[in-house]
Amino acid sequence: MKQTRTKIFIVISSISLIILLVIQVNWILHTAKIKEDLFNEKANMVLSKTTEAIRSDEQACKEIGACTAENDEGVAAKLGKNEIHKIDSLFKYYMKFYNFYIDYTFEVVKPKVKSNNETSFSNNIFNKPLQNLVGNNGVELKLIFPEKKQFIMAEMGTLFITSVILILVVFVLFWRTILSLLKEKKIWEHTTDFLNNMTHEFKTPLTNIALASKMLMKDSTNKQPDKIKHYSEIILEENEKLNLQIEQVLSMTALERGEIPLQKIELDFHQLINDTLKCIGIQIENQQGNIKLNLLAEIFVIKGDKTHFTNALCNLIDNAIKYAKEKPDITIHTYNRGKFLVMEVSDNGIGIEKKYQKKVFDKFFRIPTGDIHNVKGFGLGLAYVKKIVEIHQGIIEIKSEPNKGTIFTISLPNV
Repeated sequence: MKQTRTKIFIVISSISLIILLVIQVNWILHTAKIKEDLFNEKANMVLSKTTEAIRSDEQACKEIGACTAENDEGVAAKLGKNEIHKIDSLFKYYMKFYNFYIDYTFEVVKPKVKSNNETSFSNNIFNKPLQNLVGNNGVELKLIFPEKKQFIMAEMGTLFITSVILILVVFVLFWRTILSLLKEKKIWEHTTDFLNNMTHEFKTPLTNIALASKMLMKDSTNKQPDKIKHYSEIILEENEKLNLQIEQVLSMTALERGEIPLQKIELDFHQLINDTLKCIGIQIENQQGNIKLNLLAEIFVIKGDKTHFTNALCNLIDNAIKYAKEKPDITIHTYNRGKFLVMEVSDNGIGIEKKYQKKVFDKFFRIPTGDIHNVKGFGLGLAYVKKIVEIHQGIIEIKSEPNKGTIFTISLPNV
């Protein structure tokens, strides 16, 4: 239901934004049309006034009329300098009169085809017939603006730039809002999964403790030391499991806040691996598994926190055991690469699909398995390992294929 509401919100928000953007774009285009109409009106007024002034000048009419005696278009080429200067002066006067400051050119032509005076953003030619000339040979005066489009854009100026910037800002903010919403949704889903897993994980040891306590109370009157000892061991073991689970959650939170100071010392990493296996080796034996050490690194001393590195290595091995298809087969391989000590932990487990390989290091993330939870955990193990590696200036990588096992590679700077 919540997922449906989120999708509806995104769809409605997207449609609303698109409508607003369409309105904004239409408004910009409408403004450009108004500016163009104003431009055309001024251009036509300048051209009309100039044409009227020429028609009222008898000498100019005679000169132009004489030049159009022959049936050709090259009228301007035959006009004298005085006539050209007179026409140009009239254009300049009326351009200034109407506050119309833009570069122009003009032509006096005798077109073979009747001119169309329709104007547009791309049409920068205005024409008007010069009537009452001697001979009345259909001569036209053309006023041309080579930079009409640039002039109108410059007239819009700040308005246009501001509108474009606002559109971009709205797009960016909307996109960021959607990303934040999806991120919050993802966090909410992970938190819900975490709480469900935590409830499931805590329920089992608490139930075992409660049952063992009842049996202990029941059998304590029978004075059977073996049973009392057995129930007491169950209580202690389950209590230890609870403590470890709580400590894992608290340690991860404290690490992210930087509240746990690291005690960095020079560590013999090969010795650290061997010491860790002494603690976790019993789990491998119980599963009838095998672990192989291939410690080939010649330089294996690093500077780091022994406790956290031990916990990180335990997490990797524990995952290899839990996700083994049958009997765990684990290999730990070390070697040097440049100034780094590299450790690879490989297993024969179920593997990880490529689409989940980057997500496995996210806090609370667990690979979806539907309602089946064969493997227990909070989804904090690999997030903890990645955090420990990174605060030691190291790099952790994963290589895996479904049903072909997984290889975790950790690169740490040498001392």
